[in-house]
Order: sequence, then C-alpha cells, then structure tokens
Amino acid sequence: MIAERPADDTKGLKAGALGFVSNVVIGVASTAPGYSLASSLGLVVAAVGLQSPAIMLLAFVPMLLIAASYYYMNRADADAGTTFSWVTLAMGPWLGWLGGWAIVVADIIVMANLSQIAGIYTFLLVGADSYAASTFWVTLVGVLWIVIMTAICYIGVELSAKTQWYLLAAEIVTLAAFAVVALWKVYVNSPPGSIDPSLSWINPFDIPSTNALVAGILVAVFIYWGWDSTVTVNEESNDPNHGPGLAAIVATLVLVGIYVIVSVAAQAYAGPDFLINNSDDVLSALGGDVLGSPLDKLLIIAVLTSASASTQTTILPTTRTVLSMAYHGAAPRRFARIHPQHLTPSTATIWMGVLSVGWYVGLTVLSEDILFDSIASLGLMIAFYYGLTGYACAIYYRHELVKSAKNFVLIGIAPVAGGIMLTYVFVKSCIDLADPANSESGNSWFGLGPPLVIGGFFLVLGLVLMVAWYAKAPDFFRRKPQVADPAVLSAREP
Repeated sequence: MIAERPADDTKGLKAGALGFVSNVVIGVASTAPGYSLASSLGLVVAAVGLQSPAIMLLAFVPMLLIAASYYYMNRADADAGTTFSWVTLAMGPWLGWLGGWAIVVADIIVMANLSQIAGIYTFLLVGADSYAASTFWVTLVGVLWIVIMTAICYIGVELSAKTQWYLLAAEIVTLAAFAVVALWKVYVNSPPGSIDPSLSWINPFDIPSTNALVAGILVAVFIYWGWDSTVTVNEESNDPNHGPGLAAIVATLVLVGIYVIVSVAAQAYAGPDFLINNSDDVLSALGGDVLGSPLDKLLIIAVLTSASASTQTTILPTTRTVLSMAYHGAAPRRFARIHPQHLTPSTATIWMGVLSVGWYVGLTVLSEDILFDSIASLGLMIAFYYGLTGYACAIYYRHELVKSAKNFVLIGIAPVAGGIMLTYVFVKSCIDLADPANSESGNSWFGLGPPLVIGGFFLVLGLVLMVAWYAKAPDFFRRKPQVADPAVLSAREP
C-alpha cells in the first residue's frame, strides 16, 4: 500500500522550488487561454449560438471532477509521472504505461501547433504580415520558440516558473482589458451588431437541441486541457502531496472564469454571426474595433504569449512523465538522468525538444493538412488519459469510499462521473472523426478521416512499443495493483 511519498524517495529533482501560486500559474498557462479562446470561441458559437458561456460552464464540469481525482491521487502518491504512476498503482502496469504514452504523444503533437501559432503571431506583432503567411519563415521562428522554451526548461524549473509569471500576467491583463472595454462600449455606445448580455446565456436549458449541446461541449472541453501540468511538478513543489493537487483545482476555477467572461464580452460586442465568420481568430478580428490602434496589438500579444507559455509548460509534463517512466523501469533508464546543477530531467528535456522540432518540421514539409489533422486527433489522447485517471482514483481508494459521505462523493462518484463523461467524449469523437468531412483537410484515408487514422496509428504504435519493452525489461509489468493506505486520508492537511 502507498502512503505519502517518503522524503528520501526522490528522483533528484529540485524539491521545494515552487510555491502554490507558481503551481497555479503553470496550470493556467498550460491551457493557453488566449489562444484557446481565439481559435475555439467562434466554433462554440456556431454550435450553440448565444449559449456559448453556458457551454464553457458545462465543459468545465468534467475538468473539475477529474481535477478532484488528481488531488486525491496526488495525496497518495506525489509522483511526477501523475497518470502513468497512478494508473499503474490502481489498475496495473499495462494501462499505466498506455496512460503515460498518451500524455507524451499528446504533448509532442500539440507542440507543432503551438510553435506554429507562436511563429505566425511573432510576425503579426511587428506588422510583417507577408512573413506571417510564409510557411518557411513561420516554421523557422516556430522552431526557434521550441529551442528557447526547451532551454528554459533545461536550465531549471524556477526559471520556467518565473517566465510563466510574466507571460501569463501579460495574457490575463490583456484579456481582462478586452472584456472590460468591450462590455463598457456595449452598455455606453451600443456599437452596431452588439447585444446586451443576458443571464440566459449561461442557461444550458436554452440550448436548442441535444446535438447542439454535444457539439459545443466537444469543442469546449479541450480548451481546458493542460491544467494538470501543475501536478507534474509536484516533486519540485512545496508541500508536494497537497499543494499541486489543490492548485490544479484552483487552475480550473480560474480558467472557467476567464472563458465565461471573455465569451460574454466577445459575443455581446459583435454578436454571434461575426464570431462565426471569424472563427479562425475571433480576438484579432475584434481587436481593432474594441481597443483601437495600436492597442489592438495587445490581443496579438495575448495570443503570442499564450502560445509561447503553453509551449514551455507542455515540455514540463512530458519530460517528467518520461522521467517517471524511466525511473520506475517502464522506459530506458537514460531518460531518468537529472542534470547535476540544474536538477532538471536533462536527457528527457533535450529529447522532447528534438522530437518536437522533428515532428513540426517533418509535418510542415510533408503536408500542412496532416499537421492540422494531427491536431484534431489530440482530443482522443486527452479524453483517454484524463478519463483513465478518474477511474483509477475510485479504484485505488475503493476500500475508503464507504467510510464517509465525503469520500463516497469526492473520491468515488466525482472521479467516475468525470471519467464517464470523458469516455463519452472519446467515443463520440471517434465517431465524428471517422467521417473525412469532419477533418481539417477533408481528405480520406482508408475511407476514414485522417485524425482518427492518426489517433489509431499512435495507439497501435504505443502497443507495439509497450510489448517490445516488456520483452526487454519485464520487471515493471509484473507489478500488481494496490489499494490506498487509510492513513493517506486521515493525515491532517496543512
């Protein structure tokens, strides 16, 4: 049975380097809220109209429920491998390995998208629109962003956290300014196309149909992805068993506030038709009218800092997942190496940077359609490992669930409900992505949509690599599932 991690059971990471607020900052920054809103709000409005704020609230529910499972699993096992380590404990090493694999694949795939956005918005910020339209120059600058953020993560988690403070502060201040000015102009000037906000916008029962509801949630649920990064730095945090898990919950609360307020402000100022017609980037489209020139550049800065911050905070969970897998014998031991001075996962960080650059450049050279379709497949990996973590929590604590109503609800019902919701999202996404018409490119591979084929390819690849590793190093796969030590829940929280 596993109780709280002993003080001497470390992987060599720098203990106590991060405080609670830094944990929250990492969790919020990882979701790239500025970019997520810019690229997704128009799609949500297209699905549900003025009820987009309601969708932001509904999509938040499974995230909060899964955040509860992260909190309780981290109390029992403050391991940087998070899903990999916890699912291994609760459900066995085979599912645990696949959970870790899903995290690594999702993070490498999204790096291509984030670095491309960073490249484009770097040029837009300085008014070099022709360069922003150039695949070569955007790719070059995107690669430079990956290199810079990889170097920051290599040098140390404290530098990473300090960088996130500045990037996230710029992003949130800009989004807040946009929301305040937009709502002020709606009430004072009533610009053409504006609509006075209504409480009905947050009422999910006003959504016109179940299909519209599901379509909206399928888009919105993934803009919350990334808050779990705060838990992957648990071994480098103050109060590692409690602080990071609580920070994950706080991060989801901060995110829902940002998403609801900005979505209300955007659709109040411009109306749903404008947002739908500019769904590629609603914030830049609104910037000139809301903030005027040159302040509209602030929204470009918001998206740029959002993408660059998320690039950095995507490296953190990947390298620590790989570190944990190597430490526990589920991956080559060299990935468990810690830099003697910086106390960071040196080998894993370098490899994350190399693979991210290779994936981004390779797909850009091969086909930008494949790049976009790979991004569309992300939801499958996210729903898989988030949902798996929810189930693992209830299974691991199964002997404790009937000891109190609090345990039954918060450790049993909530994580399982979150897992069921995300399982539904996974299945529904598979069905939708099977149709080539729902892919970014509209292409057909083997009669299926490319995103589903890409997701299936990585699943098969993961199974092959897992079996190959079993043949080489079977000890890890001989581990037996465990149950929680009752002392974990009885221990007094700080």
